[in-house]
Amino acid sequence: MAVRIALASIAVTAAAVVVIVVGVLVFASASFQQLMIEHGTAVDDARAMFDQSVAGFFIVAVFAGVVGSVLLAVLLARWLSAPLRGITEAARRMADGARDVRVPIAGPREISSLATSFNLMAARLEEQERLRAEFVANAAHELRTPLTNLVGYLEALRDGVVAPSAETFASLREEADRLVRLARSLDELAVGDRDRDPPLEAVDLRQAIEMAVELALPSFERQRIALAVRVPDGLAARANPDHLAQVLANLLQNAVRYTPERGEVTVSAETDDGEVVVTVSNTGDGIPSADLPHVFERFYRVEKSRDRARGGAGIGLAIVKQLVELGGGRVGVESAGGLTRVWFRVPAAMTAA
Repeated sequence: MAVRIALASIAVTAAAVVVIVVGVLVFASASFQQLMIEHGTAVDDARAMFDQSVAGFFIVAVFAGVVGSVLLAVLLARWLSAPLRGITEAARRMADGARDVRVPIAGPREISSLATSFNLMAARLEEQERLRAEFVANAAHELRTPLTNLVGYLEALRDGVVAPSAETFASLREEADRLVRLARSLDELAVGDRDRDPPLEAVDLRQAIEMAVELALPSFERQRIALAVRVPDGLAARANPDHLAQVLANLLQNAVRYTPERGEVTVSAETDDGEVVVTVSNTGDGIPSADLPHVFERFYRVEKSRDRARGGAGIGLAIVKQLVELGGGRVGVESAGGLTRVWFRVPAAMTAA
């Protein structure tokens, strides 16, 4: 880079020298000689006077200009290349597996912008690596727990320590069901990761919510949880019907899990600034404020031991977030005063399908 900048500077200097040579040594010399002759000076004397007074200084100025251009080019090249070398070295370290690499913000605006973008990319890659490691560890734990219980029961049955009974087989079935639910949830996450452009259509929101509530109603009745639906007629959303059904099912399942017996759950929907807002509210213990930013992360649990006892794998809300965002929407959660509200927003449709 230094050589290229130096050559470019020298080329600019050479062009300036040519202009000056033509202007000074040709035209200015002729004018000077004519002026001196008119005042009675001989031609040779006039030329000699011009050479002594102008030509010498001109040669020195040209030499100084070339040297100055080279020095300036070297300094400029170092100023530009130093941060670029740093970014190159940091990129090489990231390619070798390092994830905590950052580069200083230095150089001109364009290179500083590049360094800022690089640091942002490195931070996101580091966060993705952290989430991947947590995902693998949590998935392994979720698989290990029911498998360990299954192996323990089977060995006890084989050795005659535990007698085969309806309760024993019910426990075995419960652990097997946990594995099935986990496998199904992982499949849903994988499908969401692959399906980046799902087909959207106008969906009658009241009809979709009533269908989801009807499927979930037995679970609410077993827990004696009051369920209310407040959705106006004619409310339509632009969404993928299958994804919307899955989102509603997961939110209702989550509400059943964390609403105490004889508690209340409310499903409501309304329009807001060209979007449809669907909210599932439930009474109960609530979510600590420190946990609210993380509830949509994969395998994240609030009060880990309590959630595991209730049968959750920490994937349901992650699936909700993924499916809603695939349809161009967003999700959120609020919890205060014994009331928890999980909501999602999707584009509104003019008419229902």
